[in-house]
Amino acid sequence: MVKKKLKIGILFGGKSAEHDVSLVSSKNVISALDKNKYQIFPIKINRDGKFDLNSLKKVDVIFPVLHGPFGEDGSMQGLLKILNLPFVGPSVLGSAVSMDKDVMKRIFKEAGIPIGKFVTIKQKEKISFKDLEKKLGLPIFIKPANMGSSVGIHKVNNEKEFLAGVKDAFNYDSKVVLEEFIEGQEIECSVLGNENPEASIPGEIVPINDFYSYKAKYLDDKAADLLIPARLSKDIVKKVQNIAVKVFEVLCCEGMGRVDFFVKKDGKIFVNEINTIPGFTSISMYPKLWEASGLPLARLLDRLIDLAVERFKREQKLKTTVK
Repeated sequence: MVKKKLKIGILFGGKSAEHDVSLVSSKNVISALDKNKYQIFPIKINRDGKFDLNSLKKVDVIFPVLHGPFGEDGSMQGLLKILNLPFVGPSVLGSAVSMDKDVMKRIFKEAGIPIGKFVTIKQKEKISFKDLEKKLGLPIFIKPANMGSSVGIHKVNNEKEFLAGVKDAFNYDSKVVLEEFIEGQEIECSVLGNENPEASIPGEIVPINDFYSYKAKYLDDKAADLLIPARLSKDIVKKVQNIAVKVFEVLCCEGMGRVDFFVKKDGKIFVNEINTIPGFTSISMYPKLWEASGLPLARLLDRLIDLAVERFKREQKLKTTVK
C-alpha cells in the first residue's frame, strides 16, 4: 500500500521589510523537501498582507517561512491556531516574546541569562545622547525592537549618526532598543526540538564590513566568512550550547530557533538574541550548523515537520470544556 503524502503548505513573502529574504528561503525549503514524502503547496502572501486564506484548508501542516513582523511575531501563529492547523516553529507566545527585543531582554535578565547593557525608547521620547554615552559607551547599536535580519540596524559613534539612526529605526517600529557594543566573536547556535531541545555545534560569523548586515546574512556570500565549527574551546562550546537551550526554553520556544552570541576574549558569553524563523537561504547559518552537526537539510525539514505534528497532537488532547 502506497503511503499517503503529507500536504505541506509553505507560507512565504509577507507584509514585512524581510519579504525578499522570505522568497529566497522558501525556494530553498521547497527544493529540499522530499517529494516522495510530501505534496507541496506554496502559499504566497503579498506585500500588502493579502493571500488566499482558503488555500490553508487544503494542507496538513503549515511551514511558515516568514521573517519579521506579521509572520514571525506570533500573529500568523495565532491565526493558524484558530484554524486548528499544525505549524512549524514556536507558537504564539514564544514567537511574540522572541521577536520583541525589549521584552526578550527583560526576560533574559529575570532568568539570569547574560546580556549586554541596553536602553529602550519609544517614539517622541526625549533622550540625552550624553546620558546614553555614559550608560552604554560608544559605539551604540540602534535596533527596531520588532525587526529581524539586521533591517533598520545602525552602529553609531556620535550624536549626528545617533539621531539619523534612531530616525531610520523608527521607520520600522514604534519602539527602539539601544545596545552597548560588545567586542568579541559573533557566535551562532541552532536549536531544534519541543520538550527536549538540542543544540547544534556553534558557528562563527566574521563580517568583512563593520557588522553582520542584512546583505551579509542573506544576499552576499562574500560579505562575511562563516566558520563552522567556531573557533572556541570545548568548554566554551558546551557553555554556548547549554545557554542556547536555556534561551529556547525560557522564551517558551518550540520547533526551531537560532541563538546569537558574543564571546569575549576572556571567555565571557553574552546572548544577543534569538531568531525563531531563521533564514533558509544557501548561506543561512541555521541549516548550515545542523548539516555540520550531521543533520542535512532534507532530514532537518523532516524533523521540523514531525515536531509540528507532535505538538499539534499533544495540544489536541487538552480539554476545551469544563464538565
